Amino acid sequence: MSMLRSPNIELLRAARRSSWMGSHGVVLRTSVAAQQKHWTIRPRYVTLQAGENKSGHISAGPHEGILFFDNVFPMRIHKIMSVPFTSHNKPPNFLNYFISPGTTGTDPKGIIEKASQKKNISIQASETLLRLKEGGAFVKFTHDGSTPTSEIAKVMKEYLKEERIKPWWNPFRRMHVNLVKGRPWVEDLYRYPTSRLKVEFIPSEPGQEAVELSQEQLYAFFRPYGKLSDIIPQPFDSKIMPRYAYLDFAASPRAIMARNCMHGYLVSEAEGGGKAGTLLRLTYEQKIKPHWIRDWLMNHPRIVIPLLAAIIATITVAIFDPIRTFFIKAHITRSLHIEDNKIYRWIKGYATNLIRWRHHRDDDAGMEAVWEDQKANIEQIQTWLMETADTFIIVQGPRGSGKRELVVDQALAHKKHKVIIDCKPIQEARGDSATINAAALEVGYRPVFSWMNSISGMIDMAAQGATGMKTGFSETLDSQLAKIWNNTATALRQIALDTRHKDDRDFHLGDDEWLEAHPERRPVVVIDNFLHKSQEGGIVYDKIAEWAARLTTANIAHVIFLTNDVSFSKSLSKALPDRVFRQISLSDCTPEVAKKFVITHLDADVEDDPEPQGGSEKVVPSQSRTDLGELDSCIDLLGGRLTDLEFLARRIKTGETPTKAVHEIIDQSASEILKMYIFGNDDDGSARRWSSEQAWLLIKELAEHETLRYNEILLSDTYKNSGESVLRALEQAELISVVAGPNGRPGSIRPGKPVYHSAFKRLVEDKVLRSKLDLAIYMDLIKIENSTIDKCESELLLLSKLKNQPSQTTPRVQYLLAKMAKSQANVEEYEGRSKGLKKVLGEEY
Repeated sequence: MSMLRSPNIELLRAARRSSWMGSHGVVLRTSVAAQQKHWTIRPRYVTLQAGENKSGHISAGPHEGILFFDNVFPMRIHKIMSVPFTSHNKPPNFLNYFISPGTTGTDPKGIIEKASQKKNISIQASETLLRLKEGGAFVKFTHDGSTPTSEIAKVMKEYLKEERIKPWWNPFRRMHVNLVKGRPWVEDLYRYPTSRLKVEFIPSEPGQEAVELSQEQLYAFFRPYGKLSDIIPQPFDSKIMPRYAYLDFAASPRAIMARNCMHGYLVSEAEGGGKAGTLLRLTYEQKIKPHWIRDWLMNHPRIVIPLLAAIIATITVAIFDPIRTFFIKAHITRSLHIEDNKIYRWIKGYATNLIRWRHHRDDDAGMEAVWEDQKANIEQIQTWLMETADTFIIVQGPRGSGKRELVVDQALAHKKHKVIIDCKPIQEARGDSATINAAALEVGYRPVFSWMNSISGMIDMAAQGATGMKTGFSETLDSQLAKIWNNTATALRQIALDTRHKDDRDFHLGDDEWLEAHPERRPVVVIDNFLHKSQEGGIVYDKIAEWAARLTTANIAHVIFLTNDVSFSKSLSKALPDRVFRQISLSDCTPEVAKKFVITHLDADVEDDPEPQGGSEKVVPSQSRTDLGELDSCIDLLGGRLTDLEFLARRIKTGETPTKAVHEIIDQSASEILKMYIFGNDDDGSARRWSSEQAWLLIKELAEHETLRYNEILLSDTYKNSGESVLRALEQAELISVVAGPNGRPGSIRPGKPVYHSAFKRLVEDKVLRSKLDLAIYMDLIKIENSTIDKCESELLLLSKLKNQPSQTTPRVQYLLAKMAKSQANVEEYEGRSKGLKKVLGEEY
């Protein structure tokens, strides 16, 4: 800042110096010679911003004094002046019309003139130095010496109190004035006012000792300038020199006034400043200590980490959820698929007319006969989709029976909005991240940050170790799947409501009432491979079932389950316990339909062949081949499973006869049975829940009898322990199928696939294999009988130790003896049969 010169020098230059400058400590000056109250803003590169000789201080001569006025300028004027395309060395001229003291009525020189006339005091302003960053001004005045400066300051304070001068930018606070008692420092540093002052106690002369003022003394010196909120002395054990204290004012204008009036004030011995006196050096002090935010965050993890988790969750919901819902809608409506674009289809159709492409329809060939046979089921599903019943539609059938093709390609062929969720990749995914990715891929949920789940889990564990509590950063697989299904439900609801038009008669209905009244407008959710490998864990299926129940009960969508598992009702009844499901059970094709399927499949390729020359008609394989008469007997062996029939047709296409092809399929099935159920493990390599002897017993019995009584198998010794769980496991592995009897109870057991019956016979015909596995069964039965004998002997030994042998033990002894005899007879019989089997194994290859 600039230093105020003595009057005899400044008055000579006053006519040439009527300028004020600003921003970041730039000095704004006026003089007595400038009688007009006009202030201009122009660059001044040679100024006395740091005082005379750059000392930074203001001095007053005889019969002179200094007053400090506040509220002359806005305190943040330096920010206003930092407008674009300007420089703080050359402020914009338009500010003359807004904040010039002559314009706003806050000109300290004019105020002194009016006060001297009104109060009859001899005082005249000689120089004004404006403090832009502090919003005030120093005014040096001269007087005749008849009135003390303290009285002059008192009169000026009374005048401002009476007039209550208020600038337009601060209409609630008037101007104040005080006498400058000390030696103010007009620095031009980048330091801005605060409500806290640091008061340092400095010796008046080098080598002297300063006195640290008490809180009472500081209060007496600084309370006249404004309300003090606190006085904080330096800690008594602090080694920092010079000694200091903090003064906290209630408002920063009060601190500005105190700092400019008391800086450099010499506290005399009478006032408690010691023999040599003590100088007060005042500086602005920031209340906010460095890094207090960072320190607070680091020191309060129990508050910060959960709060951060909540903020992240809020941002995720607010930003990513609408994006994910959009992608799910696009996935269901196929709005981003180029194949469904009208222009693309027009171009493709036009190109197809020019160039004849060869179409291969091998996969769909022959299905017309199957769909004709299943026409009643297709129409039944379409009828259910037009009704308002809020329950599940379940299509159950063995693997390879064409459930998906029946529902998606036939019943829902003309349904525009449908989503197909395949549970197989979701259930077979390894790890939470892979499961989340698989579920998101099925419904088009993106972006998905599955990798963040592992990172957030580690952060949560570290935070829990530091704070002793869970922070909520990591999310379980359960919650992640719930997010995916909830977003999908939101997208499905929006899709259903998007088909609503203002011209509809019932447009006035609410959303829920409209959805209930229009079941035909609801999207369809097809859940394929439901309960696939359900024995590995049901969290995925439980979540899907609960979500599907919400869709149906809220009339958002129709839900169709496709499953191979006959025990689906146990899982779905948990989600909808008070509903009766709509069920369709698919079985294998009849021999007539199976034969027609194979023949149609054989003739499908001929349609794409070029026309023969000479105008002759095409000859289809069903007309040219002479071995198709074998199909009747072959289909009896193969059965009506669609996958097996398609395999048969493909082998016949390669030139094999139907009989040879069927025998090859049976041999292949027999090898699969040995690998999967007798000698090997499950597909995933986990331990089997059945023994080879248990599987072989069923194979041998089903080879002789195509149907077995369910309870008859349970009565056999091989299935004595955990028999029902073994049968359920074998049913899940598709070796057998359990047919329901009266009242839904298990009634009978059949081969898992029709071709398995022929494969069972093929395995039983293998004399060496049968001998080996029968021997294993007999060895197992011998162990069971020997165990029974051991138990009987132990109990008889215990009874023999009783004194006097009471008569009541006689029936029990006879029972045990009879049981031992029967078990012994069985052991001898089994060993006799085992000898014959061992002989076969020793002679045959």
